[in-house]
Amino acid sequence: MVKPKQLGHLVLRVRDVERSEKFYTENLGLSVTTKRPGVMTFLSAGSDASHELALMAVGADAPGPEQNRVGLYHFAWEMESFDDLQELFGQMRENDVKIGGVGDHGISIGIYFFDPDGNEIEAFYELPKDQWPEDGNLFAGEFPQKLVDPAAAVV
Repeated sequence: MVKPKQLGHLVLRVRDVERSEKFYTENLGLSVTTKRPGVMTFLSAGSDASHELALMAVGADAPGPEQNRVGLYHFAWEMESFDDLQELFGQMRENDVKIGGVGDHGISIGIYFFDPDGNEIEAFYELPKDQWPEDGNLFAGEFPQKLVDPAAAVV
């Protein structure tokens, strides 16, 4: 059976493409690769692809995402290191980004947060494969390090 190489990109419908562009460039450090002013913006984390994320304007009155409905729950950006994830957590707090929580998934740890339209995003760090449990139970146990929430105690 033929299968895809990898997930290529994600397109988000947003109310205000300029506001969302600012959010993703200032909080995640994404770079704009091209634009259709007022209509679409294409962003990249620096890969060889033309973009990993595209933002498409749908208008200020568009309803936002809703829980318990079929559709996207969240999407995730993988960080290079645990220290990068910790630094990003601090940046998010400094920029008053709405944080949904921290998820410990055994082989990975992530920060859940929301963009201006209420789309949920995760930034995570995953252990190298040679550190995964030998029994194959990838999401059991605890991640070996804890994130320090700059606005509270250790989470």
